[in-house]
Amino acid sequence: EQRAAPGANIVALHSLARTMPRLAARALALIASAQAFYLPGVAPRDYMDSDKVEIRVHKLSSPRTHLPFDYYSLPFCRPDNLVKQAENLGEVLHGAVIQNSPYEVFMGRSEFRIACRVELTKAQKITLSQRVRQDYRVHLIMDNLPAATKMIAEMADGTKKDMYDRGFRLGFLGSKDIPGTEPTKPYVNNHLRFIVKYHRSDTFPGSRIVGFEVEAYSVKHTYEGQWDEKSPKLTSVPLRPDLAPMLAWSNEIVYTYDVVWEHSPIAWASRWDLYLYMGDDQVHWFSILNSLVIVLLLSGIVAMIMVRTLRRDLAEYNSVEEKEELLEESGWKLVHADVFRPPQQPILLSASLGTGMQLLAMAVVSIGCAMLGFLSPANRGGLLTATLLTFMLMGVPAGYCASHTYKALKGTEWKLVTVLTATLYPGAIAATLFVLNFFIWGQQSSGAIPFGTMVVLLLMWFGVSVPLVFAGAFFGFKAKLKDPPCRTNEIPRQVPEQAWYMVGAFNVLMGGILPFGAIFIELFFIMTSVWLQRFYYVFGFLALVLLILIITCAEMAIVLCYFQLCNENYLWQWRSFLNTGSAGLFLFGYSFVYFSSTLEIMGFVSTMLYFSYMFICSLLFGVTTGTIGFVASWWFVLQIYGAVKVD
Repeated sequence: EQRAAPGANIVALHSLARTMPRLAARALALIASAQAFYLPGVAPRDYMDSDKVEIRVHKLSSPRTHLPFDYYSLPFCRPDNLVKQAENLGEVLHGAVIQNSPYEVFMGRSEFRIACRVELTKAQKITLSQRVRQDYRVHLIMDNLPAATKMIAEMADGTKKDMYDRGFRLGFLGSKDIPGTEPTKPYVNNHLRFIVKYHRSDTFPGSRIVGFEVEAYSVKHTYEGQWDEKSPKLTSVPLRPDLAPMLAWSNEIVYTYDVVWEHSPIAWASRWDLYLYMGDDQVHWFSILNSLVIVLLLSGIVAMIMVRTLRRDLAEYNSVEEKEELLEESGWKLVHADVFRPPQQPILLSASLGTGMQLLAMAVVSIGCAMLGFLSPANRGGLLTATLLTFMLMGVPAGYCASHTYKALKGTEWKLVTVLTATLYPGAIAATLFVLNFFIWGQQSSGAIPFGTMVVLLLMWFGVSVPLVFAGAFFGFKAKLKDPPCRTNEIPRQVPEQAWYMVGAFNVLMGGILPFGAIFIELFFIMTSVWLQRFYYVFGFLALVLLILIITCAEMAIVLCYFQLCNENYLWQWRSFLNTGSAGLFLFGYSFVYFSSTLEIMGFVSTMLYFSYMFICSLLFGVTTGTIGFVASWWFVLQIYGAVKVD
């Protein structure tokens, strides 16, 4: 064995001491340069006067159908050369088709322009009128900011605050309250006013765009003589309130737009604040407080069980003098020779636990990254893309958890349990989505997943997730197991007759009430974000809710497992998984309440999509909460039976 000489060590330390200040200076320089960029988005772009500002079209969407469409599927003005922008995986799954537009906007120029005149066929009239009746909204993008409709919300203290609603309405239905319209007739918004907000500062040249508002109007334009493409002469300009609106069922539509520039004190780094504003934070704090009350209640019960009841039980069971008396009594110690008996269907249980651990790890990593600002809404589709990639990469903990559990349950078919962990739930969900994709494709929606994207997802699944599950399973089977604290008898003990509240569905459903109650209020905001197409960006609250959910599931599972063992029912493995897993049933039941009270979904396909997606979400949520309950119960059983002196 060679050792360095003492003199060489002194020289090395002296050299290190001299280089440390330089390394520190370089590190500070890197930190300073990193702070010069806006971490949760792209780098800002500075526009000089008269620079062209590009507007891109995004998609058409509606909270009533949830079937997105390509912008140019309707009779709108088209540019001479249509250029499609590359989308990431999340954007494709959201149905986005980002393309250039015919709108010409130049920095600092406030002007009125005619986009084009479109003659409509009968099929185009029918489609346009139908989209207006379905309450579709148009989505545009300028400098990576989505077009928004400005709203003024009144706060609880009486103050008013500006808020943004994504996109702008394609049109509206006439009513008696709107002058110049016929009731129930569809009208199209054919004039757009782009209100572009910019910010200037001495720290950078030019201007930066910090807001993109759109005001949509319906105007029946008139013109002199025959339409001249080069120099049309509109008689309906300037716009006046007495002008008639534009019927969607018209032979021709003239599209116009004007641009208004407004200086704003909002800095570029804060330009997303109005988009991401989600109302009063007091509601979220009330949600956290509500969940904390549940956690404190359960913690008190668990503490009482662990400290008082278990301590008394252990003292009695370990007392030599009272052992003969305890032989005739009942209690959780009497099933010590059966409590570690493998349950029925251990392969299915292990595969479910592996998938649950994969989903839980995915949720923790994704929410953690979003909370730190790495998944900005400026990166459209980034959250969905990151979630899918994280799920694929979490195959290692999935395989490890499934194989280690299966090994503890005395299983031997490790190949089968590994394959099921990697394919059972993902395969079932992929098959369901594949069938639903045919219905979306039948509606000619851009939300239908293209064949190329399906191939990419399959390659990610079989090329990344499945090998990682096998790698995790390898380490899980190789890991050493601790000997169980109690030996298992060859002949199983007969389970005595149980009370009505400890049998079947009632006991299982009782275990899911409190975990669902812990997330109930925050769940409303999440579903509103998904189904009413709002931004959701309070990931700090969501991280707290996730932590509370984990604690609630663990404590609820421990309490119910203790009561079950006290009733001499040692079949706790599946019961502990299903107890907290039944929170998924409550989530699916709540989806019916939300559908009838909040949503106005139209059509069979849209309704089927809603309930299918909610069923998938409920299933995955139930598997995740069930996994938490099983792991907590397993730990609890090992602790209490490890503390008992068994002959």
